[in-house]
Amino acid sequence: MKEIKLGVIGLGGRGRHVAMYIRNAAKSLALASVRVTAVCDLKPKEECIKYAAADGYDLDISAAEFFATADELLEKADIDACIVATRCNLHTDLAVKVLERNIPLFLEKPVSTTIDDLLRLKAAGDAHDPGVVVSFPLRYTPHVKVAKKIIERGDIGDVAFANGWTRVAYGGVYYHDWYRDEGITGGLFLQKSTHDFDYINYLVGKKPAEICAVKSKMVMKGDRPAGLRCDACPDNPTCPEGIVQMRRVYGYAPDNSMCCYAVDTGNEDSGSAILRYEDGSHLSYSQAFFLRNLRSCGRGALICGSEGSVSFDFNSDTIVFARTYEPVVEEIKVSGAGAHFGGDERLTENFVKMVLGLEKSIAPLEEGLMSALICLKARQSAETRLFKKIAFEK
Repeated sequence: MKEIKLGVIGLGGRGRHVAMYIRNAAKSLALASVRVTAVCDLKPKEECIKYAAADGYDLDISAAEFFATADELLEKADIDACIVATRCNLHTDLAVKVLERNIPLFLEKPVSTTIDDLLRLKAAGDAHDPGVVVSFPLRYTPHVKVAKKIIERGDIGDVAFANGWTRVAYGGVYYHDWYRDEGITGGLFLQKSTHDFDYINYLVGKKPAEICAVKSKMVMKGDRPAGLRCDACPDNPTCPEGIVQMRRVYGYAPDNSMCCYAVDTGNEDSGSAILRYEDGSHLSYSQAFFLRNLRSCGRGALICGSEGSVSFDFNSDTIVFARTYEPVVEEIKVSGAGAHFGGDERLTENFVKMVLGLEKSIAPLEEGLMSALICLKARQSAETRLFKKIAFEK
């Protein structure tokens, strides 16, 4: 059985997760074995080894080579494929380096956080094609798979309108942790809706033409001192967004939680966009990050056509198909168990097959570029209050 030697640049939560899923996918497919042979991360070697095996991930990287820089890893390591799962603003630089060496790549989203980076990555992708899987698992969930079949059969007629939404209960992470730095994330259109624009565009099957957007910061703001951390704040025990209450109510809060009511808290806390397609149909989309009650939260889409509609929420096991001119409503049960509602399993299986030359990428670089482009144009629109053309130009 072939062994895939895997390099990991960025062994954080997502890097560790993807590496384990790639290993498990290869084992499940019985096509290859996967071994992490090279690692580049800011953490010391021993900390990386311990972290990789913790929390049920059981990744043994003790025999891997550890490199201080990505350049050194890519120049010296013997690898068959590479994961790039660093912080967002580094994705483009590292992806370009991997592409230039013609190494198959699993690239975390967003693929770029600026227009300049996006154009540079597109040029690199046009020049080199070793195979890239972008981290877009929502497109390959059971919910989207079933909805796509309904649409492709013509059961809802011609798609005329779509609505998408993301309202998460765990939004505090975007204000307490490193995500609060918009210089790293590029803002929450890029950080979050990059997933949603991708899978909804896949369902709609049309080419985006232009976008307008707004974003607001109405809740996650305040006048607390810059750099204030929860553990140094006298209000921590009672603050609803403090470590004590977050762990009591939700069972989770970052150890290094920073104050979400401080003057240096970045990121909008809600946003909306209208994306027009070339044929005149459109998508309305909204996202919010300050809700905490699960009854208020959800993530899903409604696709409306001339003959009917199909809708779902990933947090539910039911897809609803309704005909417009008949008293027909069909509820279809699906199971979205697993990471990213089951999408990570399919995506990492595809990566293994792509590396082995058995399958093309189901989430290629061009899809990552298009989604990032839409998000960047949404951000530009929100800042300028103007419609923005969806085109690879500044």
